[in-house]
Amino acid sequence: MNSSFEGKVVLITGGIAGIGRAAAVAFAEERANGIVAGRRDAEGAESVALVEKAGGKGLFVRTDVTREEEIAALVGRTVERFGRLDFALNNAGIGGEAGAGIANTGEVFDRIFDTNVRSVFSA
Repeated sequence: MNSSFEGKVVLITGGIAGIGRAAAVAFAEERANGIVAGRRDAEGAESVALVEKAGGKGLFVRTDVTREEEIAALVGRTVERFGRLDFALNNAGIGGEAGAGIANTGEVFDRIFDTNVRSVFSA
């Protein structure tokens, strides 16, 4: 099978669950190498195992996308391991918190905005 993704290096934030994990596996099935980033180590290891089972090379880098220094480290580890970065799927995201209360609205908004919007510009 010859795929246009074969050997490509794909970095996926939020790659430890849901759409991000499914995308990492789909890229691996096309013989791409998947770097998954997220905040939970166990789920990261599971995603890497699924990427490798699907035929790609995997790497998990624990990353909080709201922290620019962690994003820089993520890209650095990717290039160090694979020599380049071909694609990024900026998939990390969080939702609102039910019952957060009006007093915490600004804090919740900032956390959601920093994760879902600001992090895309930092990646």
